[in-house]
Amino acid sequence: MILNPSILALLLSSLLLTLLVGHAFLTGVRIADKWDITSGSELQLDLERSTYLVSTIMNMALVVQLLSLFLFIFTADSLHTRLSGAMCAAGSLAANAYGYPVLVLKIANFLLCGIWLVINHVDSRAYDYPLIGPKYLLLRVIAPLILMEAALQLLYFMSLRSRALTTCCGSQFDSGSGPITSVIVSLPPAFALSLFYACMAAVLASGIIFLAARRGALVFGILSAAALPVGIVSLVAFISPYYYELPTHHCPFCIMQGEYGHIGYPLYLALLGGGVAGISCGVLASFRGAESLRSAVPAVQKRLAAVAVALYAAFVLLVSWQLAFSSLRMVGG
Repeated sequence: MILNPSILALLLSSLLLTLLVGHAFLTGVRIADKWDITSGSELQLDLERSTYLVSTIMNMALVVQLLSLFLFIFTADSLHTRLSGAMCAAGSLAANAYGYPVLVLKIANFLLCGIWLVINHVDSRAYDYPLIGPKYLLLRVIAPLILMEAALQLLYFMSLRSRALTTCCGSQFDSGSGPITSVIVSLPPAFALSLFYACMAAVLASGIIFLAARRGALVFGILSAAALPVGIVSLVAFISPYYYELPTHHCPFCIMQGEYGHIGYPLYLALLGGGVAGISCGVLASFRGAESLRSAVPAVQKRLAAVAVALYAAFVLLVSWQLAFSSLRMVGG
C-alpha cells in the first residue's frame, strides 16, 4: 500500500520538508542568538545574507506544508476502498493509532505556517528586520511539530494493512461514539445552528468594523480563532447532515467525495484560510509599535482582514445555501 503514488508524494515531500525546515531551524537559531542590526561586523553581514536564505527556504517549504493537508485528506479518502469497513477518510484515519494525530498536527501546522509566512512577509518590508526575534521563536515551535508530523505520518502509512478491518464514519460520529464526538452529534440542532451564526456574525462584524475604523484587530483575531472550532463542531453537528440529507449522518469527511461535489474542500479551505488570515491580522497588532513597520503593518492587516472576511462570508454562504435548499429540516420542522 505504501507504493501508492499519493502516499509516496506525501512521504517524499515530508522528508524534503523536514530537511529544509531543519536546516532553516538551525540557521534561524544562530541568527536569533547573534543578530545585532546596529553592528557592521562581518558576522552580522553573514547573518543578514542567511536570513534571505532562510526566508526563501521557508516560503517554499511552508507553502508545500499548507498544500499537504489537503493531499493527506484526499489520500486518506482514496484509501478507504482498500480497507474493510471504511466508507471515507474517517475509516482510513481510524485504521491505526496514528491517523487522527497526523491530521491534527497537519491542521495545527497549516495555521502556524500560515501565520509565519505573514510575519515573514511583514518583516521583509522593514529595513531593520524588527521581527527577527518573534519570527524565529515561532520557527522553533514549528520545526519540531513538522518533524513530529513527518514521523507520525510515516508510521501511519507503514502501519496500514490492505483489507484491514476498521470502523466506518457512521460508528465514529454517532451518539454512542467517543465522549467528545457523542456530545457534538447530540447537540440540539437549534442550539448548534444559533451558535454557528452568532459566532460567524461576530467575526464578520468585527472584521468589517476593523476595515472601516482600523481598530479592533486583536478582537478580530481572537474571534477568528474561536470561529475555527465552532465551524468544525458545526460541520459535524448539523452542516454535514444537511448535505447528506440524513439527520443521522454526521461525518465531516464524506462531503469531500464526488457524490457531494467535493464541497468539503472549499468549505474547509474557506474556514481554515479565513482563520489564518484573521488570526494573523490580530497577531500583527502586537507589532504596530515598530517604527519601521508603521506603514507596512496597517497595509498588510487591511488585506488580511479583507481576505478573512471574504473567506468566512463564503463559508457562511455555502452553508446557508445548503440549509435553504436541502430537503432535510432539522430545525423548525
